[in-house]
Amino acid sequence: MARILSLAEAVAENVRDGDTVAMEGFTHLIPYAAGHEVIRQGRKDLFLVRMTPDILYDQLIGVGAARGMKFSWGGNPGVGSLHRFRDAVENQWPRPLEIEEHSHAAMANAYEAGAANLPFAMLRGYIGADLPKVNPNIKSVTCPFTQEVLAAVPAIRPDVTIIHAQRADRKGNVLLEGIVGVQKEAVLAARRSIVTVEEIVDELSPPSPNSVVLPAWAVTAVAHVPGGAFPSYAHGYYPRSNAFYLRWDEIARDRESFTAWIKENVLDARPEDFARYAAQTSAKVA
Repeated sequence: MARILSLAEAVAENVRDGDTVAMEGFTHLIPYAAGHEVIRQGRKDLFLVRMTPDILYDQLIGVGAARGMKFSWGGNPGVGSLHRFRDAVENQWPRPLEIEEHSHAAMANAYEAGAANLPFAMLRGYIGADLPKVNPNIKSVTCPFTQEVLAAVPAIRPDVTIIHAQRADRKGNVLLEGIVGVQKEAVLAARRSIVTVEEIVDELSPPSPNSVVLPAWAVTAVAHVPGGAFPSYAHGYYPRSNAFYLRWDEIARDRESFTAWIKENVLDARPEDFARYAAQTSAKVA
C-alpha cells in the first residue's frame, strides 16, 4: 500500500544507483520536482525510459546521472534540440550515453506489456522504417494463427516509475485528469513507484470522463509537492510556462551556463520552491 512521504524520503527509499527509471507525463504532469530531487541526491548510472523525453531528461543527462536512455523522439517541444542530450551522444559529455530509439506506438505497447507482466509486446509497426536496422531490440514474430508478421519489442519493466498527478487521498489512491498518456501503464509495469501530487485530500472528487484512478496498492510512495510539474502544466491547476521552454534552449546550449543553472535551481533549491512557481503562474491565470 502507498505510503505518504516527503519527496526526499520517497526518492531515498525508492531510487537506487543503476536503476531503470521511467519519469512519464505526456505534455503535462511531467515530474520535474521529483527529477530534481533525484539529481540532488546524486543518483548515478540510471537507465532512463520515457516517451518524448524533453528538458527534464536533458537535465538528468547533463549532470551525468544517466548511462543510457530508451525513448521515442527527444527534443525541446516547439523549440528544438535537447543540447545536453546531443552533447552526450556526439561528444560523450559529461559521459557516454547508450541510446535505444523506438516509435511512440512501440513504447506504449511495451509499457502495456510490462503492466501485464508479459515478456514482450507485438504491434503492427515499423513497416518501411529504418529503426530496426539500428535497434537490435526490434524484432519480428509470426502469428501462429494467421501467419501475419508483426513487430515485437521487449516489455518495459522499470525498477521505479515516477509521475506527477493532481490529487491523492490519505489512503494513497491517486487521481490523474486531462491527457493521461502512459502514466497508468508505467506505474503498473514498475517494481516501485513514486507519485508527486498537487493536493492530498480526504476524498477524491468524482473523476472527469478523461481520468485515471491509480489504487493505493499499485503505488509505493506519494509525496505532496504543489507545482511539482512546473514548467509543464498541471490540468486544472496551472498552465505551461512556454517562456521557460524557450529560455532553456539558451541555457542548455553552453556547458557552463547549464552547470550554473543546475547549481542555482536544483542543487541549491528545495522541492518547496515549486509551490512558488505554481502560485505565481496561477495568479496570472486568475
